[in-house]
Amino acid sequence: MKTTSSKLLVIFIVLFLIFVKSTFVKSAPCQSFDPKGAEEEFILFIVDFSNSMSEKLHGTSKINMVLDTMQELIPNLPPEKRVGLRVYGHKGGFVLPNAACKASSLIVPMSKNSGAAIQSALFSLKPTGWTPITYSLKQAVNSDFAGVNGKKRIILLSDGGENCDESPCDYVMELTKTRQDIFIDVIAFNIYDTEANNQLKCTALVTSGKFYSANTAAELLESLQSSFGARKEVQGKIILH
Repeated sequence: MKTTSSKLLVIFIVLFLIFVKSTFVKSAPCQSFDPKGAEEEFILFIVDFSNSMSEKLHGTSKINMVLDTMQELIPNLPPEKRVGLRVYGHKGGFVLPNAACKASSLIVPMSKNSGAAIQSALFSLKPTGWTPITYSLKQAVNSDFAGVNGKKRIILLSDGGENCDESPCDYVMELTKTRQDIFIDVIAFNIYDTEANNQLKCTALVTSGKFYSANTAAELLESLQSSFGARKEVQGKIILH
């Protein structure tokens, strides 16, 4: 009799728990995972304004190709995206190398509806100085992204490799030992130097970003559009040229 009573008690408890669980699931609001709204993404353009960007390519200066391309891209940026702009090489020239190697500025902080401000800022600058890529990345990581919660992505557009600091590849290799929340897409614009390309490829690959090579205005626009809109997952297809 005792055994039968015990079995009945266990059955009753199991049925009660099933009932409670079923009632909770039906009454609780839906908590399904939504990958689109799960985590906000912050995007920072870092654009090269070093002296070499004034060189001609296909009959026009490289910087004008970049400006024309950005002018086509920026009006289509989703207004709800938090997008900012940092530039380097826009001051200092070759007279003051120390200043030139720290010529990196956050021109437009990451915010919503920032397209007009980014476009205006780009057209107010001229290529002048050197290529402090690593210093710019350090500033972005330590300053621009300070206190930012969410996905952090840098879209770096450069026509050359580092000529001031340590290799950006070495920097990000150290960075990823402690930070895995920053992804760097790199657009190598008209770069044929093997060492520079290797630096920039490494910078993208180590951070689970994408690497693009562009030599025409059409390729530049395609690279920017793909970088801005294509990747929602950390593991993306890396495009190597």
